[in-house]
Amino acid sequence: MKRPYTGVRFSRVIARPAGAAILTLGMLTVSPQFGAAASAKATAADCTTPITSSPTGRTTVSTKSTAFGAVLSIGSGTFAGCSLYVLTSDELHSLTFGLAAFACSDGANPIGQPCDSVLWPALLTNGAPIAGPGVKRSLLGTVTRTDVLAGVSVQQVTYAGQPLYRFFQDETPAQTDGANLFDPVTSPAGTWYLVDPGRGNAAPGRLQMQSETVGGSTVLAATMDNDFSLLPLGTFPVYTLTNKHGQGCRSYCALLWSPVLTAGQPEAGDGVDQHALGVVARPDGTRQVTYHGKPLYLFTGDAYIPGVTGTQSINGAGAVTPWGTFNTIPLS
Repeated sequence: MKRPYTGVRFSRVIARPAGAAILTLGMLTVSPQFGAAASAKATAADCTTPITSSPTGRTTVSTKSTAFGAVLSIGSGTFAGCSLYVLTSDELHSLTFGLAAFACSDGANPIGQPCDSVLWPALLTNGAPIAGPGVKRSLLGTVTRTDVLAGVSVQQVTYAGQPLYRFFQDETPAQTDGANLFDPVTSPAGTWYLVDPGRGNAAPGRLQMQSETVGGSTVLAATMDNDFSLLPLGTFPVYTLTNKHGQGCRSYCALLWSPVLTAGQPEAGDGVDQHALGVVARPDGTRQVTYHGKPLYLFTGDAYIPGVTGTQSINGAGAVTPWGTFNTIPLS
């Protein structure tokens, strides 16, 4: 059975906000919208297994073929074949030269469980990580973490400088439930992507754009959360940026206003003109979706998970920022 986003056994009672699950020792109760009570966690290790101890050896990073193209995966050991992800908002840690905390850490969040050891277990290694087939050794590295296991210093594997994680809903190596997940639980919010082994960029697959009515307004929206059980193929409003310099949203700006990424040409869903859609290359080599030539962005303040935190909304319309003004795209 697929585990709900709040559904992991834990060793103590955890208080939740209204509408979220309440977790008790030995038994898991979930709110009605998540279905029936979940069964006890399997004893055999799988891709969902939380981190409870330091690794004893070097970790191998490999590749596998998915619907999103060739992506990074764990190459050996208990978690061989499990999908690996990067989080866009972890870039804040890099931009501040490590002064900012990791976006997926052990801090408080709406679910009440550690992000880096339970929800998105960090890929740890004891020694330099090993490059498997299709992986560039020059892009592999490590970063020291002291927040994954309390009081213990561990090394997390990085690729192109970005920390790698598993996702606790990927019960088998074939699953990619964390792909393109627009996540409000991390701090700051960000998007989880599978990883292209060629350059270490996001591997978003071919994005679909939709017409979506939110709060009485019909606007252009991006289809995200492709395989996420609580919001599969969820749609989120997209924004364009207007400023006098004609510059795009990069660096700190892109942490709040995440570029809408695609592999190949984006696909037009209902109510969207395929001819209006295009792409533009970003400095990091990723491909950003455009509409009538204007690059598109997601606002992290719109990210939500039904029954956990937030609701579908348009929170960024008309926002005046240091980088310019962001607006949605009305569709008739």
